[in-house]
Amino acid sequence: MQIRDLPYPDPGVPDARSGIRFLVWLWRSQLDGQLRSLAWGTLHMVAVAALPIAVGVAVEAAATRSGEGLVRAGGLMAVLGLAVTVGDTMLHRTAITNWITAAARVQQLLARQATALGATLTRRVAAGEVVAVSTGDIEKIGWFVESVSRFGAALLTTVGVCAALTVYEPVLGGMVSVGVLVLVLAVLPLLSPATRRADAQRAKAGRATELAADTVAGLRVLRGIGGEELFLDRYRRASQEARRAAVRTARMWSLIDAVQVLLPGLLLISVVWFGARLALDGRVAAGELVTVYGAVAFLLFPLRLFQEFAMAYSFSRPSAKRAARVLALRRETGGGATADTGEGGREDTGGNGGPHGDLYDPASGLLAPAGRLTAVVCGDPDLAGRLAERLGGHGGDAAEGTPSVLLGGVALDEVPLETARTAVLVQDKDPVLLSGTLRELLDVPSSGKVTPRQALDAAQCGDVLDALAQSGTDTGGDPMRARITERGRSLSGGQRQRLALARSLVADPEVLVLDEPTSAVDSHTEARVAEALRRVRAGRTTVVFSSSPLVLDRADRVAFVRNGEVVAAGTHRELLSGVPEYRAVVTRETDVEAGAPADDTTAADIPADIPADDTVAARGPRHREHMEETA
Repeated sequence: MQIRDLPYPDPGVPDARSGIRFLVWLWRSQLDGQLRSLAWGTLHMVAVAALPIAVGVAVEAAATRSGEGLVRAGGLMAVLGLAVTVGDTMLHRTAITNWITAAARVQQLLARQATALGATLTRRVAAGEVVAVSTGDIEKIGWFVESVSRFGAALLTTVGVCAALTVYEPVLGGMVSVGVLVLVLAVLPLLSPATRRADAQRAKAGRATELAADTVAGLRVLRGIGGEELFLDRYRRASQEARRAAVRTARMWSLIDAVQVLLPGLLLISVVWFGARLALDGRVAAGELVTVYGAVAFLLFPLRLFQEFAMAYSFSRPSAKRAARVLALRRETGGGATADTGEGGREDTGGNGGPHGDLYDPASGLLAPAGRLTAVVCGDPDLAGRLAERLGGHGGDAAEGTPSVLLGGVALDEVPLETARTAVLVQDKDPVLLSGTLRELLDVPSSGKVTPRQALDAAQCGDVLDALAQSGTDTGGDPMRARITERGRSLSGGQRQRLALARSLVADPEVLVLDEPTSAVDSHTEARVAEALRRVRAGRTTVVFSSSPLVLDRADRVAFVRNGEVVAAGTHRELLSGVPEYRAVVTRETDVEAGAPADDTTAADIPADIPADDTVAARGPRHREHMEETA
């Protein structure tokens, strides 16, 4: 794989059982690149290691006044110099390629995981940890993968040089081999505490990153309650803890650096002293002593690569562990779901191979009949968000006994993710607008039945289009060419919400789930959006989570959810007149005003004449007064 070939057609299935297994899998996944890097690295280091031989030949030739020997030495130096240049260049090229391609593979795996898990990812893993894995951790993982091949080349060259020295000059060669072994063994005990300190530093830095990400995400809320200083103090403490951990780690690695300088220096001095004694006794020639000295000096280079490999492993291990923890998450399956919806749902796989029909959640008892607009009233916004996610095919957990949502009798958790995503689209209460032009924002996979203009009109985006058309000189008066900043920060909350709704309408999925799609708009706009939504989505299944009477009164069916279960269903007017607790949620009345039971009311306390179906209930005077007020 070359950099120009990225992204990968298929990044593969990672071994996420542990951080070490993930690193090994990542290395094996680009074995060709690793072998090329190993070959070029070995050529480079062998050529560098052989240079002392050429110098020794030249010294011997000069000592014996041999012109032919000097020519041979010069030619050998030229060949080795060329080998060093080519080997070093190609080693750098292949090593960086391994680094970037490994990082790109991890990025693709994380992106695929985020796409597969959707909004449930941040419920199972902290958002800050996901950010840390997808930024700094990727660099460290790539560093380790890249350093493996250079470490292998250094190891092969070191063993080869020691063996060659032993053959070339047994006494000095044996001394050098023993000295190198002592150097390696002296550093090994220091690697374990260095690794532990690196792990602690990585954990504290990750904690600071998580705190920063969470603070930025909730900055508006913090400003509203005056909590900026409190969270700033928390981040400052976390940052200082990370700094102190980094200093402790740096001290350990500086000690290892000192050992790596001191002991090789002592070895070099010992070899020179002992070799000089042998030369004075006539047991070795001057050229042989120069060759041995050069070889020992060269061995300092691979020893530094050994240290770099140890550092890369120490810093990448916690990063790989975090990445493996994210990649090990799986899309839960519902286990106990069956084709029986329990409320008259019908099984239908449709003509395009995807599931069609009634949408039914066995856990809550929520039924959204096919082709109709269903509104869901839930007093708990968090519970409503989780229910909306579950309707999108997330949230079934066989281990907890939570069955999967059924669409046309087919369990969404059991069908391929692409099929589920095509069938059901969930727009949460805080949709994200990506940067780009308005035309690019609305360029989403769709059936083609709803044009961008129709979707914008239905979402009541006229004022948004006027503002975008005047936002820049490069638009030429065409709002579709206007650029939207990241997350739509240049727009108001209501404008962002309506553009997101238009994007969902353009997609035109079989089932559209909207969580509070009109919470940030005024009542007049909300009424027009609700009416247009009913018109544009005619014949399609639509589920809207809302407590607005303007939306509820235009729904074909309203389901009232309490404590995670549907306790009543019918039209808005039926529930308003017959279910006091529903009326309390919708009209914002107190329990006393609404005549609702206490907070410990259960489904059994709902009047028997308002079952969880379309049964008509009596309409009282309070209902008529409310409808006259909201008309």
